[in-house]
Amino acid sequence: MQQTTSAISGTLPSLRLIDAVKRIAPQPNSQHFDELQGEGSPWPSFFEQLGQTDLDELDRRTQTLARQVRDNGITYNVYADQGNPQRPWSLDLFPLILSPESWQHIETGVKQRASLLEHVMADVYGPQQLIRQAMIPPALVHGHPGYLRAMHGVAPVGGAHLHIAAFDLARGPDGQWAVVAQRTQAPSGLGYLLENRLLISRQFPQAFEAMHIQRLAASYRLWVESLKAHTTEGANAHVALLTPGPYNETYFEHTYLARYLGLTLVEGHDLTVRDERVYLRTLRGLEPVHVLIKRVDDAFLDPLELRPDSSLGIPGLLQAVRAGNVVLANTPGSAFLESPALLGFLPALSKKLLGERLLMPGVDSWWCGEHAALSSVLPQIEHMVIKPTYAKSTLHGTFEATLGRSLTQAQRDEWVGRITRQPEHYTLQAYAPLSQMPTWKNATEGIVPRSVMLRVFALRDGTGQGADAWRVLPGGLARLASAEADIASMQRGGSSADVWVQTHADVDRSSLLPKYNSAAEFKHRERMVTSRSGENLYWLGRYTERSENMVRLVRLCFEALNSETPASHNLWAWLQQMAQREGLVPEGLPATHSASDTASTAHMGGRRRVFERALIAGLNEGKHSTSVGYNLRAVQQAASSLRERLSTELWNAIVNCVHQFNTDCAHAGTPGKFSAVQAMQALDAASAALAGITGGQTDRMTRDDGWQLLSIGRHVERLGFLSSALELAVEVGVFNSTADESDASEDNASHFAALLSLFDSTITFHAQYPQSRELAPLLSLLVQDDENPRSLAWVARTLRGRLSKLANTPMGQADALARLVPNLQDTDLVALCTANDAGVYAHLRDCLTHCTEAAWQVSDAICAHYFNHTDDADSVGA
Repeated sequence: MQQTTSAISGTLPSLRLIDAVKRIAPQPNSQHFDELQGEGSPWPSFFEQLGQTDLDELDRRTQTLARQVRDNGITYNVYADQGNPQRPWSLDLFPLILSPESWQHIETGVKQRASLLEHVMADVYGPQQLIRQAMIPPALVHGHPGYLRAMHGVAPVGGAHLHIAAFDLARGPDGQWAVVAQRTQAPSGLGYLLENRLLISRQFPQAFEAMHIQRLAASYRLWVESLKAHTTEGANAHVALLTPGPYNETYFEHTYLARYLGLTLVEGHDLTVRDERVYLRTLRGLEPVHVLIKRVDDAFLDPLELRPDSSLGIPGLLQAVRAGNVVLANTPGSAFLESPALLGFLPALSKKLLGERLLMPGVDSWWCGEHAALSSVLPQIEHMVIKPTYAKSTLHGTFEATLGRSLTQAQRDEWVGRITRQPEHYTLQAYAPLSQMPTWKNATEGIVPRSVMLRVFALRDGTGQGADAWRVLPGGLARLASAEADIASMQRGGSSADVWVQTHADVDRSSLLPKYNSAAEFKHRERMVTSRSGENLYWLGRYTERSENMVRLVRLCFEALNSETPASHNLWAWLQQMAQREGLVPEGLPATHSASDTASTAHMGGRRRVFERALIAGLNEGKHSTSVGYNLRAVQQAASSLRERLSTELWNAIVNCVHQFNTDCAHAGTPGKFSAVQAMQALDAASAALAGITGGQTDRMTRDDGWQLLSIGRHVERLGFLSSALELAVEVGVFNSTADESDASEDNASHFAALLSLFDSTITFHAQYPQSRELAPLLSLLVQDDENPRSLAWVARTLRGRLSKLANTPMGQADALARLVPNLQDTDLVALCTANDAGVYAHLRDCLTHCTEAAWQVSDAICAHYFNHTDDADSVGA
């Protein structure tokens, strides 16, 4: 396939795919096995299904695929942190297709190897006969950081150490598959391959059906059932997936897999160990966890016995494992199996433990810690792949796999020196060119070859013994090497492909959904809300509301700055103090207003230009927690920890809002080009996006305890902000009139407009009280109105209701937290509108102070009551 590109390039747009494929000539001298031209290849059948598809149509499908990847939020972040943009998952249009015969060979060999690894684990953490008989060098076990002495002699629950194993396979020039690597600690890919299958099968539905491609759901269902069967709870066992968190590069997969399998997605601090049992911290107390599917490396699982600096694990987890009270998939301590050095010892181990030769060979591997191996392979380093024996080890040093053929002679000599000095740290594997599969580039370049490596998964299904206890997922994750490299790695710019496995038997169309013979068998299951999820939902609500408030306040400032009618001194005082108090502009700016009329118009205009520039410069300031941009990013950060609970549309709306605001602010705040117009456009776009996000939060989420907390967060923030804003307006005299009646009328109009805009109640006020400039109707709408969602009375009433609902208090009764929130519907409007002889609205100010203090008291009480479980031993089983 090396000449595929030139064979198709330059064709007319109307050329059909089948005609393009016919132009591909076999390459007999190629070092790579050709998946397209190989004997018994299923590819001709695939292309026949697409034979009448023109090349432009494939380009359109590629664009659709890329858009779906973005819309679904599929990401793989090599270095996932706050500062780096999320990297979209890379997926090729064409799948890797395996014939039934090829798959049977893979399946048989992988099942045997999974059984062999289980036997090795049982011996290493049991009698250790293999080490005594020199079948495995002690340095590859006791010297490996993945070997956990704390687990020696521990019999795993149900008798199985391994429940999942991943094998990276490569097809050599002879067309035979060989094992390149094996992963048992926390193998990734189960979620990504599901999403790949969903996307690619939709691109080629006719081909997918006609070619009898085996489905995946049954394997996942049997795997989860097997995990539950290993516990004492059986089918009622609680299964959770342990993730390092949203900054892990494969976090999308964790959330997707948890959602697909119906698992509880947890982080280490969501769990606690009590009486040698694992419990999940929820809003309702502690709930037992019986199975943990871990995506955290073993070293970080338990800070008490492993790495003390780990914040990802659960103190006491290993003791719970030793006590037999929790099943871990996989049992901690399997990382030594991943060493490439072990591959060279597996053929002998298979004969010893299974009495069988390995049905699927491994890539020839030599551990340099053996003198004979070192002396025989070191002269051939040019034809080798250099790998670390102890990958990811901080003690032994680690590095990326390196191709000897890609090095200069000087570099090879340097590597020889390193290996000679510390030979046990290095393993050499024979290099063999990866097979190449057809991939789609574009209508101009057509089909191009890409080197491919296949990852397949062996899942324990709980039936049978030995190899029969395993089921190989009929599919996998194909990783494609970049055009510049011959190493298939997502970290090195590679991409992925779906894997289609053909079958001669009937396609298994069963699903994950349980079957009920009658409605009486169905039991409603309450969705548990972890304390972490509850806290993130609470702050998601607060930050969303805060972002809306900040956008509205900054827009109000810009409107006052650029209004044809100059704002009054009192209004300017209110706006500037609000902006400074909320951190939108730095302290120490010259006042934009003056208590006297002596300041020149030009002088005041200059001060307001400074104020305007400060507003623009601070819009997206990242160092201050009060900027609009900071709060929008805080919304995204809180939402990123809730991916399994949020719809794809809501997540995309949040991501797009943040991205668009960053882009718009970069234009508005270009040095020397501070533009209030562009700043307003950025704020308008953010306001519209936030309205959509609010709608998604309000109308697209289940009203469980988590949603109650989200709503509580919004209303706590709204009550605190609006009441304090109104209180400040009272303090600076926004309600006070000037001596001149005409000026007073104009001032009242601008003051009312500003307050109504901040409360987002302009339309309602003008509809109910047209042309009114009286204080009573204004306060009635903003403070007492029971139907205006922006009035303090409505917010307070709704907040009390949410708090009572969360506390499960009887209808019509308020719990202790709800009683902290004042009831404003029965306040005396006349008293609110009455100022004393000094012109102070004392009753109104006291009312607003009470609201502000109540909001922050409720916030503190919420955090203490629902998000901390430091003294909740008595709540176990509650």
